Amino acid sequence: MKLTTETPTTEQAAETRVYGKITRRLIPFLILCYFFAYLDRVNVGFAKLHMQDALSFSDTVYGLGAGIFFIGYFIFELPSNLLMQRFGPRFWIARIMATWAILSAAMMFVTTPTTFYVLRFLLGVAEAGFFPGIVFYLTLWFPSWRSARTLGLFILVTPLSVIIGSPLSGLILKLFENVGGLHNWQWLFLVEAIPSFVLAFVVLRYLDNNVDEAKWLTVEEKKIVQTDLAKDRANRDRAANGKASHSLKEMLANRYVWLLALIFFSFNVGYYGVSFWLPSIIKTSGISDDLQIGLLAALPYVFGAVFMIWNSRHSDLKQERRWHIAIPAVIGCIGLTLSAYCSGSTFWMMTWICVAMSGTLALIPTYISLPGTLLSGTAAAAGIALVNSVGNLAGFFGPTVLGWLKDQTGQTDSGLYILAGFLLLCAPLIFMLPAKLVSPGKTPGMHYQDVAQPDAEDPLNITERF
Repeated sequence: MKLTTETPTTEQAAETRVYGKITRRLIPFLILCYFFAYLDRVNVGFAKLHMQDALSFSDTVYGLGAGIFFIGYFIFELPSNLLMQRFGPRFWIARIMATWAILSAAMMFVTTPTTFYVLRFLLGVAEAGFFPGIVFYLTLWFPSWRSARTLGLFILVTPLSVIIGSPLSGLILKLFENVGGLHNWQWLFLVEAIPSFVLAFVVLRYLDNNVDEAKWLTVEEKKIVQTDLAKDRANRDRAANGKASHSLKEMLANRYVWLLALIFFSFNVGYYGVSFWLPSIIKTSGISDDLQIGLLAALPYVFGAVFMIWNSRHSDLKQERRWHIAIPAVIGCIGLTLSAYCSGSTFWMMTWICVAMSGTLALIPTYISLPGTLLSGTAAAAGIALVNSVGNLAGFFGPTVLGWLKDQTGQTDSGLYILAGFLLLCAPLIFMLPAKLVSPGKTPGMHYQDVAQPDAEDPLNITERF
C-alpha cells in the first residue's frame, strides 16, 4: 500500500465534511423513528397507573405482560435482521414500523390478562429487528472508528424518548379520561401509535439502502466512505489474524459474540427493570399526580443523556472501549443500590436513580458498537441481532422478577438490589474481551490509496447471503 500525496489535514477535512453530511441526513430522522418505537414499547409503564386498577391486574400480571414483549422480540429478531438484508433496509424498516403501530394501538382493546399477554408478545414480534437493524444499517455508512459517537447520537433517543415521552404520557392520561367513552390509558396507546404508522410511509421515500444508492452524495464522497469501510474490513481481518467472522456459521461459532450477548443480558436486567417500574416506584413514594410522575420519571434520563454523549465521544477520542463500559456499569450498580436503600425519601431515591441512569445509559453506545467491530457482512447483521435478542431476554426477566417480588414483599427494594447485582456483573465480563479485538483499528495520520476495494456492484455486502 502506498501513501497518498494529499496531506492528512486536507483528507481529514474532506472526511469530516462527508460524515457530517451523512450524519445530518440520517441520524435526526432515525432518532425520530426510534423515538416512537421506544415510546410504544414502554408506554405500558404509564398505562399501568390506571390500566391495572381498571382491569384488576396484579403486579405479577403486569410484570409478566410488560416482559413477555421480549420473548417475541427474542424469537424473531435474528430472522428479522436477515430478512432486512434480503429485502433491503428501507422496505424492512417501514414494514416493522407499520406493524408495530397497528399492534400498539390495539393495546387499547385489552380486557383480560390473556389478551394483554398476547398483544404484548405480538408487539415484540413486530418490533423485532428494528433496533439491531438500525445499528447494522449505520455500519453500512460509518467505519468502526466513528461508530461510538455516531451510535451515541442515535441512541440519545433512548433518554430523549423518556424525557419527552414521560411528561407527554402523563399529560395524555390527565387530559383524556373518559373522552369519547374511553379510559385515559386506552387513549394513551392510540395517540402514541399514530406517528409510527405515518412515519412508516415516510421511510419508503426518505431512506437509501446503502451509500451507492445515495443520490445526495457525490461520486467523490461515496469513494471516501467506501474506502474507509474497506479499511475497516481489513482491520477486522488483521485483528482476528485473518479469521474475522463474515458468515452466519462463523458468527455462531464465535465465542466473543456469545460473551457480548451475556454482557448485554446482564445490563438489560437492570435497565429494563427500572424503566418499566419507575412510574410505579415514584407513585409508591407518595406522588399521585400523573403529570408530576411523568416529569420526575424524565429527570434521570436528562442526566443519562448528558453522560451518554460524553462517554461515547471520550471513548472514540481515546480509541478505548472496555473501561468506558466497565466504569459506567459500576456507577449504575451503586446508584441502584442506594436508591433502594433510600426508598423512604422521594428526594434521595430520585437522586440515586439519576446516578444509576447516568452510568447505565452512558455505556450503551460504546457497547453497541462492539459487534460491528468484531463482525462484517452477514455475520454483522446476524451478530448484532443475536446479541440484541439474547440481551433483551432480560427485558422479560427484570420486570417479571420485580413484579413478583413486589407482590410477595409489598415493596421493590429487594428487586432493585438484584438488578444492581446484574449491572455490576457487566464490569468483569467486559474484560474477558481482548482489547485488540474491540478497540477501533484506524491509525491516525495514515491514509491509504491502494486498499482492497469492495465489489463494484455491491460495495457494502448488502446482498451477501448465508
